[in-house]
Amino acid sequence: MDALLTKTESKQPEVAQQKISGSEILLRSLIEEGVQTIFGYPGGAIMPVYDALYSYTDKLNHILVRHEQGSIHAAQGFARASGKVGVALATSGPGALNLVTGLGDALIDSTPVVCITGQVFSHLLGTDAFQEMDVINTTIPVTKWNVQVTEAKDIAPAISKAFYIARTGRPGPVLIDITKNAQNELHEFAYKKCEGIRTYKPRPVLNQTDIAAAAALINAAKKPYILAGQGIVLSGASAELITFSEKTGIPVACTLLGLGSLPTNHPNYVGFLGMHGNYGPNVLTNECDVLIGIGMRFDDRVTGNVSKYAKQAKIIHIDIDLAEINKIIPTDVAIHADAKEALQALISACQPATHHLWVSQFKALNDIENEKIIQNEFHPKGQLTMGEVIHRLSEQTHGAATIVTDVGQHQMTTSRYYEYKKPRTSITSGGAGTMGFALPAAMGAKLATPHQPVVAVIGDGGFQMTLQELGTIMQYNIPVKIVVLNNSFLGMVRQWQQLFHHKRYSATEMQNPNFIKIAEAYSIQARKVSNRNELDEAIEEMLNATGAYLLEVVVGKEDNVFPMMPAGAAVSEILLEEPIKK
Repeated sequence: MDALLTKTESKQPEVAQQKISGSEILLRSLIEEGVQTIFGYPGGAIMPVYDALYSYTDKLNHILVRHEQGSIHAAQGFARASGKVGVALATSGPGALNLVTGLGDALIDSTPVVCITGQVFSHLLGTDAFQEMDVINTTIPVTKWNVQVTEAKDIAPAISKAFYIARTGRPGPVLIDITKNAQNELHEFAYKKCEGIRTYKPRPVLNQTDIAAAAALINAAKKPYILAGQGIVLSGASAELITFSEKTGIPVACTLLGLGSLPTNHPNYVGFLGMHGNYGPNVLTNECDVLIGIGMRFDDRVTGNVSKYAKQAKIIHIDIDLAEINKIIPTDVAIHADAKEALQALISACQPATHHLWVSQFKALNDIENEKIIQNEFHPKGQLTMGEVIHRLSEQTHGAATIVTDVGQHQMTTSRYYEYKKPRTSITSGGAGTMGFALPAAMGAKLATPHQPVVAVIGDGGFQMTLQELGTIMQYNIPVKIVVLNNSFLGMVRQWQQLFHHKRYSATEMQNPNFIKIAEAYSIQARKVSNRNELDEAIEEMLNATGAYLLEVVVGKEDNVFPMMPAGAAVSEILLEEPIKK
């Protein structure tokens, strides 16, 4: 029988493949996925992984954060700035639970992150062992997918599947919980990248009938209007959006997370949408005849009162997530597709057109806003304003920096006044509105794009939620620039209390520490400005600093952000000033 074997089939002594620990399998799997940077914090249940990591410092750059929430926000910033999957590492119990806020933030904002948590030994599961928590059931609502691994042989397949799920379709967070025995067990290493899952179809097939129906509405429209969301950024479709808008002459407004998808200096860009967005884009939503939502969710901050939203318009909704279509606003044409693919098809299907008169209506309303609000923000008579600071920052960076904002008045002001020129340069917590997001996210963004200037703009409240990450910035010499806009209030809550609760400032005024001394304690250059004459020089000094820099700017305590859409109001009822009390 042996004589019948070919040369290649002849019996050869089998060479046993070397077995390695599950921890090393994990690290090699990450390397196979192209990971170079990990944000994490060690602990007992993840210690075998950290022991293995000691031998991989030439391939994996581990950033020791000061809190697990900092690790996932940093991973989010890394992902949002680079378009790659961010990675966070934590131990069991409280370490894993400290990731939950970031997981929820990443899920609603479609951010691809993979979180790996340690877990107690398999035989201890369900016994309430030290630092045992049911991480899987806890994180089901805030992850795109999660899994618990109890054997070393399953680690590589889990990592492969996790990265595929995190980055495909509508991106999102994935969590892998690995028991300590699985980290210690020995097994052969073999890695195969996931290229598909039978029950998961992340890329829908574009329906040309839907494209034709949308094109027919667009070609016949007199007042068409594009709402550009983050789906355009995620799909890399900014060039297609520009081409489509220029060919059809359609004005474009951006959602909070869509900022940067169309340059703010483009003639068809008409502003920022939403509760504190520009006047024209909000008011004229209720006057357009065809409304085209691309890669956006029609969330409540954009729609205001849904019963009064764009009732006169035909609605075209393009989204890769079928669950978002017809969820809030009924559509006339639903295009379940990747934004880039859909826009490419619409560019071919739509006729060239101009809508100069229609675009000029946006400009006219925005001129009213400029006269009533913006010029007063940029050239105030009293204390420094947030708008003034952001305007100066935008001018000095030429709209080319990556701006990472926290949540509150400063976030809305930055979204209104920073002149974004490129996608992936506006990073903020949108759907969850997570205070404390900006500082760690800015660290991640800077590590992802080391040659890109990164500026974190933070309020005094949000800054104190994660300011311990100044220690991370110090240890790794991360040259992020930090602007703290200090009004000694939880400003956005205070604004609502002023306007709708008779100035009953309940638990919103803050007694703040000396931020300059705190920064200096972390060996970070710092400066405080309250005088207008020093502002330009201070911003220039910050931007030219070789390392990290904190600039604290004292602004008016009771300044408000307008326009503002009150709760229950229609988008066309957005206020330009404080309502008159009766």
